[in-house]
Amino acid sequence: MASATRFRLVFNVPKLSLAQCKEAIFAAGAGRYPGPGNYTECCWTVIGTGQFRPGDAAKPHLGEVGKLEEVEEARVETICVGEDVARNAVKALKRLAIPSITLRTANASQRPSL
Repeated sequence: MASATRFRLVFNVPKLSLAQCKEAIFAAGAGRYPGPGNYTECCWTVIGTGQFRPGDAAKPHLGEVGKLEEVEEARVETICVGEDVARNAVKALKRLAIPSITLRTANASQRPSL
């Protein structure tokens, strides 16, 4: 029996939304380690400062058009085992309007089409 494809899900989120985003992806099945011990809600998180300047056509959720903005953010990396779990975790983040999402297979540098 072939094992399910493993995906690495990476996203940046304002620190104030971190708990809500983690709850959403874990409810979708992300963060379950497929080895002994039945680990769940596994992720790596680091806090840093994100910077951006919204352009003229932007409708920013944070900040103002043309003004440089710095926001305390978290970068989260977690595992998704199986394409359905990966799709559901990405959908959960999109429902929360998280703009910076990267999804890659664990063994390749190509981004899957989700």
